[in-house]
Amino acid sequence: MQIYLMQHGTSLSKELDPEQPLSPVGREQVEKSATILKHLGLWFDVIFASTKTRSIQTAEIVAKSVDYPTQNIVCDERFKPMADPQKSLDLVMEYGEAQTIFIAGHLPSLNNLASYMLLQDVPPTLHFGIENGGILRISLEAQHRRGVLDWMLPPKFLNLMQSS
Repeated sequence: MQIYLMQHGTSLSKELDPEQPLSPVGREQVEKSATILKHLGLWFDVIFASTKTRSIQTAEIVAKSVDYPTQNIVCDERFKPMADPQKSLDLVMEYGEAQTIFIAGHLPSLNNLASYMLLQDVPPTLHFGIENGGILRISLEAQHRRGVLDWMLPPKFLNLMQSS
């Protein structure tokens, strides 16, 4: 199972909008990353998002880019910023037949989930430097719930890939 993790794009401040949707810059960040996912020929069996607006918008942009039905995006509290990585992984494992999974989420929960999949440590001990619109891929052996970090692409590398 391959799991792709992306932190939502930059959002508006709470002062501008209490729902904190993606800012124009954040939308552009995610659109660039989604274009790279499409150019890589990726598709997803399941797309997850937290219940926060900026995460849902991120998931929708990626879904549209890879021709995934936006109405099938699974929104769940277990991907919110302070989510328990064990509970997040439990939800992912409910979709054990899926080969490719995309998760649009937040920090620190994405970092914690990645660390948990790699080490099974709680509290998490690895820190990845995940950035808005960056992508991290982990291959997870579902039976043992143990992962291997395949790659991580911060936004600056995604921008370079898109311009070449």
